[in-house]
Formats: sequence, structure tokens, C-alpha cells
Amino acid sequence: MPETTQTILRIAVAQSTVREDPTDADGLRASGAEARRFLQDAAAAGARLVHFPEGALCFPNKYVMSELGPDELGPADWTKASWSVLQDELDQIVALSGELGIWTVIASVHQRPDGKRPHNSLYVVSDQGKIVARYDERTLSTTKLTYMYTPDSEPVTFEIDGYRLGLTLGMDVHFPELYTAYDAAGVDGVLISYSTKGGPGNDRAGTEARGHAAANCYWVSLAVAANPSSNIESGVIDSMGDWIARCPSDGSPAIAVADLDRSHAFPPVAHDWRREARSRISS
Repeated sequence: MPETTQTILRIAVAQSTVREDPTDADGLRASGAEARRFLQDAAAAGARLVHFPEGALCFPNKYVMSELGPDELGPADWTKASWSVLQDELDQIVALSGELGIWTVIASVHQRPDGKRPHNSLYVVSDQGKIVARYDERTLSTTKLTYMYTPDSEPVTFEIDGYRLGLTLGMDVHFPELYTAYDAAGVDGVLISYSTKGGPGNDRAGTEARGHAAANCYWVSLAVAANPSSNIESGVIDSMGDWIARCPSDGSPAIAVADLDRSHAFPPVAHDWRREARSRISS
């Protein structure tokens, strides 16, 4: 395993197919198979980490899940989900991560043992094939909060090869205070997993992600769904807010690979100045 003193961390960000029906076992298996193929591709490219979008295993549609549906919106009936298939696909991804010696950050629905509404979650899988952390979306949309999920309130960071990375998911991208808090926690970068159906204005998550990177002087990896109508691509953004790698603009499934290089990062004094200025504002 690389020494923790190294300055370069190679990461892969996925633009993967997002399916909306957790009752469709074949669809769930197809999502898992695609994710595993991207793990293989990322490992072959020398990446130490592969990052997936929101809903990488499934992004349940509110009408598919509605207990009143499929034509009327209502509380989600999670008994309809193929939980065993979702778990099996996740287990296979965890095992393959260990076999390939690559870290994986992948999104799925987290079933709660108390029977309450699940979390919309990101799992962090180590290169040893172990789930070492889980992040649950905090800033749920009105629909997600009313009908679908249980929110959480905790930030999550993890370390890989001496780099400390934070996690955000879904609607979190729209809340800059989450990213300022990660800067205060001393992260080197943040992984943002997001999904959109497309349409006018839906590319703003990319603009916001660039802003978070530039405002906090750290790297950002933005993983989005493979969707030709979304006007947004997966990619990696440097600490100046510039793209350094991007997936195809036609929205096709792919990975993009980039090196995070500390020798090209903002010096610590830039972070210190911003934090000191922010402390004066807040006081």
C-alpha cells in the first residue's frame, strides 16, 4: 500500500446509470454489475479511490414507492423494495474492493433495523474490503423528508493515503455552510454525490461544486448520474474551482481519473487566512 507521506492521490469519479425502481431485481443487479466494471476500470488506471453518484445502486422514484401509487404521491412503502438484492450487490462491491485493493464510495438506500424510514446514504469501503464509514444525507428535500427518508445531522470524514476527505450527498450540494464546516475540519477535499433528471437549470450543481472548491481551497469530486439531458457531467475540481477531469458531456456511463497533488495545492497560509477571516465575521 502507498506510504501516507505521498503527495499524490489518484481518484476516479463515475458517471453511472441510475435506476429508480428498487422492486426491479434485474435492474438492481445491472447497477451492481456496472459499478463493479467501473471498479475494475479504475483499478486498471491506477486509482486508489472510485466515487459514485447518488443512487448508484438505486435512486427510488417517489411514485414507484408511493403506497398510493403509481399515480398518486404518498408515503413510501419500503416493504416493496428488494432489500436482499440491494444488500447482495453491495456485498459484492465490498468484496471486489478488497480484491482489487481500491477504496470505494458508493450510494444506496440504508435499511434501518428499527423499521423506520431508511437513510439516503453513502458507504465508504476500504481497500481491505470493509465498510468503514457511512454518510446519511442531511439536507433532505421536502419530498424526501415528507415521503421517503430519515435525515441525519452528522458530517463524515475518512482518510486514505494521508488525505482527509469529507462526504456530501443529494441536496447537500446547495448548502455552502456544510462545505465551510468541512474546511474548518481540515479536509483536503469533499466528495459530492448527486443525481438529477435534467432540464433547464439542473447544471447548477456543477457551478455550486466549483464554488465550494474555490471558496474553501480544496478539491471536490462531483459524481452524477449518466443522463444525456442533465447538462452536467461527473468530474474533479481543483482548489481554484477549475475542472481537471470530466466524464463525457453526452452523459454516457464512464469514469474520469484525476490526480490530487499536494505540491500543486494552495499553501496552508491560504486556508489559515480564510478561517481567520471567517472567525472575525462570525464573531
